[in-house]
Amino acid sequence: MADILASLRSLMASQSPPLDAFLVPSEDYHQSEYVSARDKRREFVSGFTGSAGLALITKNEARLWTDGRYFLQATQQLSDQWKLMRIGEDPPLDVWMSDNLQKEAAIGIDPWCVSVDTAQRWERAFAKKNQKLVQTSTNLVDEIWKNRPPAEINPAVDHPLEFAGRSVAEKLKALREKLSSEKARGIIITALDEVAWLYNIRGSDVSYSPVVHAFAIVTLNSAFLYVDKRKVSSKVSSSLQVNGIEVREYGAVSSDAAMLASNQLDQATGVNFGQNGVCQNDTCDNDLIWVDPASCCYALFSKLDANKVLLQQSPLALAKALKNPVELDGLKNAHIRDGAAVVQYLVWLDKQMQEIYGASGYFLEGEVTSKKIPETMKLTEVSVSDKLEGFRASKEHFRGLSFPTISSVGPNAAIIHYSPQAKTCAELDPNSIYLFDSGAQYLDGTTDITRTVHFGKPSAHEKACYTSVLKGHIALGNARFPNGTNGYSLDILARIPLWRYGLDYRHGTGHGIGSYLNVHEGPHQISFRPQARNVPLQVSMTVTDAEVITNRIRKFLFPEPGYYEDGNFGIRLENVLVIKEADTEFNFGDKGYLSFEHITWAPYQIKLIDLSILTPEEIQWLNRYHSKCREILAPYLDKNEMEWLKKATEPMKGRRLQLEGTASPPSGAIQEAVS
Repeated sequence: MADILASLRSLMASQSPPLDAFLVPSEDYHQSEYVSARDKRREFVSGFTGSAGLALITKNEARLWTDGRYFLQATQQLSDQWKLMRIGEDPPLDVWMSDNLQKEAAIGIDPWCVSVDTAQRWERAFAKKNQKLVQTSTNLVDEIWKNRPPAEINPAVDHPLEFAGRSVAEKLKALREKLSSEKARGIIITALDEVAWLYNIRGSDVSYSPVVHAFAIVTLNSAFLYVDKRKVSSKVSSSLQVNGIEVREYGAVSSDAAMLASNQLDQATGVNFGQNGVCQNDTCDNDLIWVDPASCCYALFSKLDANKVLLQQSPLALAKALKNPVELDGLKNAHIRDGAAVVQYLVWLDKQMQEIYGASGYFLEGEVTSKKIPETMKLTEVSVSDKLEGFRASKEHFRGLSFPTISSVGPNAAIIHYSPQAKTCAELDPNSIYLFDSGAQYLDGTTDITRTVHFGKPSAHEKACYTSVLKGHIALGNARFPNGTNGYSLDILARIPLWRYGLDYRHGTGHGIGSYLNVHEGPHQISFRPQARNVPLQVSMTVTDAEVITNRIRKFLFPEPGYYEDGNFGIRLENVLVIKEADTEFNFGDKGYLSFEHITWAPYQIKLIDLSILTPEEIQWLNRYHSKCREILAPYLDKNEMEWLKKATEPMKGRRLQLEGTASPPSGAIQEAVS
């Protein structure tokens, strides 16, 4: 690692002007959450493998900023050459650089890997001391990265209308109408999932996300796809051509952005104005170029006239989030098959834990019968995770996982985005909680589910913690709310059950999910953060429902639901919901009301639930949900699996607390809850 930093600093000194610092973000040219192996530059320079983080290398220091999901992981992975900067505790990167780098310092970036939003924010912060952001002509990390993985030539494929639900022609027409209404004559589309959605194509250039490395430019009269042409078969090329889309080489997007800025791109193609029914002549008054400041890289923005740029969220973000009927049916069907795979996994794992480890199992709370286990029979976090993937792979339309499975036992479950590795992962322990957060990509939908289980005898503390998370999960899922309500307003519903015990969590509660696309999708979210105010929740959107609690003293930022107790265990529950119209008795203000529909189907472990903490209404909801699980999953399970599911979903009978409001909070010195 020291050699890498030394080589990078030498290269920084050779630049003109010499660089006082160089920034290495996690993102690729498209600001993607997950990136290909050759784009993991931050991981290469720092050794930190988490999906989120930003590295800063100065002449004498190396610092890495990351959020609370990865504090423990970063501490373990960073060498003594690096200093960990904890987001939410330490100064933000732009503040730290402005305060600690000398006046007029030159700070280098690869403008292809930094968004417009981020670059402009840094420029404003640096201006206080006349520091300047320097766009390097090449990525300095690439120059020192020997044996950098080569670019893979993975084929792009058509996404059939039977799964997409809307044709490319329909989508382009709607996009051009939106451009015209905003006085824009073109848009540069950089987010990989937006390109894939608009042109009804999919690929495998990024692990876990079925996308193609590509840009798109759409004008009122023409459309372009910028991609390595070797990835485009004659079949895909014909489909694109039918829709008036011209395929150009990936690197041509830079020069074409400049041509777009000078209004020469359409003329250069020889396209006839008005052929798409939006701009009927070459004297249209539309003069803006639309770019999304959060996803468009600074390199392309720099090719444009800043005075003629519409910096606004991409219109495709909302269009993609509003699922059409075909996509909704596909998502529901995908989640049913996925739920069956999860149940089959639990049946298998329950049997293995009893036979191999002498555990009391999924249903009973007896003590573990000690056994001597041959090495070849031991279950590990990775081996059982592979088994879960196998159950999913047997299902129709399976195309892979939607993110790396978080399979974690005991203390590892307290690491929010724990990634087990075959050589270092833990063995399963019948006396410890086991958490698995996982999902899959199917041609008809993307899934994301979390369940937490115990195959031995859970403590009263573990039960109380699990039940507290479950109460918040139920509260949000049962919400009814008027049209126009945003996720910021609903976020409190998931927190109230936790606040009762003095608990809370410091990040959002829910995210959207794609239709055979990214597992994390916006632009909506359920969160206390200001961004959640920007987009109201609407019918046909998807969103996850989950919470987190922890006894950490630090103020962490977490994006996933659960309960995390350092060195002991973690709890997380997560379902996918669809927003639908609510059938209410009244309709105050004639607004119309909305509610949620669960589309995830897998049981909650009854023996981990403290019924004394639940209300009768919550118990009734659980019984109804479990009844639906039996009904919906039955066609996909064999006799033995169905018998297990019937037992796992037996109706529960609760008991009222003797005094309202006297329920004991989760035991232990819990200081805060984090989601």
